[in-house]
Amino acid sequence: MSTSSGIPESWISSFCSLLGHEYFAEVSEEFIEDDFNLTGLQTQVAMYKEALEMILDVEPEDDDDDEEEEEEEDEDVSGDARDGVTGRGERRHHSRIASDLSVIESSAEMLYGLIHQRYICSRAGIQQMSEKYDLGHFGMCPRTNCNQTRTLPVGLSDIPGEDTVKLFCPSCLDVYVPPNSRFQTVDGAFFGRTFGALFLLTFPEYDLSRSAGENATNLARLPPGDDGSMLNGMHARNIAPGLGPGKIYEPRIYGFRVSEVARSGPRMKWLRDKPADMSVLDEARHLAEGHGDSDDDDESMSLQGRPIARRRAPGNARLRQQQRPARNGSPMAVESTMNGA
Repeated sequence: MSTSSGIPESWISSFCSLLGHEYFAEVSEEFIEDDFNLTGLQTQVAMYKEALEMILDVEPEDDDDDEEEEEEEDEDVSGDARDGVTGRGERRHHSRIASDLSVIESSAEMLYGLIHQRYICSRAGIQQMSEKYDLGHFGMCPRTNCNQTRTLPVGLSDIPGEDTVKLFCPSCLDVYVPPNSRFQTVDGAFFGRTFGALFLLTFPEYDLSRSAGENATNLARLPPGDDGSMLNGMHARNIAPGLGPGKIYEPRIYGFRVSEVARSGPRMKWLRDKPADMSVLDEARHLAEGHGDSDDDDESMSLQGRPIARRRAPGNARLRQQQRPARNGSPMAVESTMNGA
């Protein structure tokens, strides 16, 4: 394939430009050429070497030794017979290449997907996915109370072939099937389970409480306890803004709310519940306030903050227990203990 300027298009660019591959990021060749980034993939992908050469657009090496062996075998054959053998050999050679090419292409797609899972968790890859997230390439949450929050592509498993790619909404903390059927053939392992949470921790400045078209600078309408403060490394306003009071659908019959104990009442409503005061989720602060710092804790901790292991005195523990005097200090008790042993 070639571009309009006449420069041939790389395999990576052509793969990412295919219909249904809009979620993929273009992995840099420097990342692929680093053997450390490909650790363990040799055992997961068939024809690994050939697939890697196809991804990097490397011409496969010619097998000169096989050609020399075929020439030596043909030296003892007459001219007409040699021509016939050579023709059959060429036909077998071409048919083998045609059959292997489809296998190599399939292996290259599998290998690139597994590399892509690792690349989007690196600094360069997650930055590239952030640019696609800003442009809305991954779509928006279909849930009404999420106010068109942009979603992230994730996988429900890191093992290929188990499930297709899903869209994770950071507003309601739920996953959805992509609306277009062309994305339902993409393996979810090519994105993995790490990317979604790592993305939110890497870019805490995103205001998920606003839709893409709203202004995120005005915090006056935020609920109590959601004043832009940090909570467990994230902005409090970004912790499930699509959940909580007022963000859960309440069915009504002629204006009356349906009881939860009714047969047609809401079920599992607590899954979308959220505390009004987000400070109750600050577990680290509550733990420090509840226990505090004591001298005993300081003595049992080393300088690095690790507990000091207490070693027992050397010797036989059973013998020490037998020789230990009784609490009342009576020598008869010690003597009876020794005799009983």
